[in-house]
Amino acid sequence: MITNADTHTRTNSMQAISQDSLGGPDVLHPVERERPEPGVGQILLAVRAAGVNPTDIQHRGLGLFLGEPPFTLGWDVSGVVEAVGLGVSLFEPGDEVFGMLPYPNGAGAYAEYVTGPVRAFAPKPAALSHAEAAALPMVGLVAWQALVDTAEVRPGQRVLVLGAAGGIGHVAVQVAKARGAYVIGTASGDKCDLVRGLGADEVIDYRTADVAEEAHEIDVVLDVVGGKDRLRALETLRPGGVLVSSLPVEFEEVTARAAELGVRATNLVVEHDRGAMAGLAALAAAGQLRPHIAATFPLAEAAQAHTLAEAGRSTGKLVLTVGPGTGSAS
Repeated sequence: MITNADTHTRTNSMQAISQDSLGGPDVLHPVERERPEPGVGQILLAVRAAGVNPTDIQHRGLGLFLGEPPFTLGWDVSGVVEAVGLGVSLFEPGDEVFGMLPYPNGAGAYAEYVTGPVRAFAPKPAALSHAEAAALPMVGLVAWQALVDTAEVRPGQRVLVLGAAGGIGHVAVQVAKARGAYVIGTASGDKCDLVRGLGADEVIDYRTADVAEEAHEIDVVLDVVGGKDRLRALETLRPGGVLVSSLPVEFEEVTARAAELGVRATNLVVEHDRGAMAGLAALAAAGQLRPHIAATFPLAEAAQAHTLAEAGRSTGKLVLTVGPGTGSAS
């Protein structure tokens, strides 16, 4: 396997994971590419880790916003600044940073080097390893933009997180707790213990209980699961409450039902956001936020990571690691 050090000292080439067609995990394969150069307002990052998200799986199989291949997936990244472009004043070579490349058209984190706009990044908290930092940006930004920016969660409010053991959900529980909310999460089986360990005040096992019968007087619902659970969760909201969904598909029925109940429903598409990244970093530095990593894979084993992700049995996040310094933080 080619490492960052090898490519830096020998050539201007790098290894990346590409696909030439839409399909299953087997379409992902290593390729050699020229190392990019940072443009105006950009940094060049020597990647240490790249997060794997459900949207990566969907784009691999369907193209979605990226259209037809070839392309390189990945939006979440943590690494070391290798070079800076014209006009960059926030970072300099050697700085450790993490962030989310612009979604959807900025994908490319499954690589040894990647460029991105400087304001997509924040300093990596020393408390997090590169693998942990790469697990955080997209899910953390969804949680922050839903709970802080959209719902404006305040101390004492009651927040219901659907899918609280998943990538977005387990971070959302911690963000809501840090905001002073009373947090109720839904999960299944032994995943309920994980959610309790994250600080949730109550956990509902959705396999054995009906969320609309168990949760009441909710101020904010964060939906990351969709389907009938989303509709039922609307019934838990108090008048004037809001449901924020990270799944904008099939939303007309949700808004219609919300109107009937006298509550609000809205959805969002995640955006890169330096301010929110700084907020997440501050929570991590204060010990109030830490992503749960289910497994890590070397970059060249991206297909295996996608296979595990599609199986749907992992809890938390999957991460691809590149080069040195990707393990657990001390």
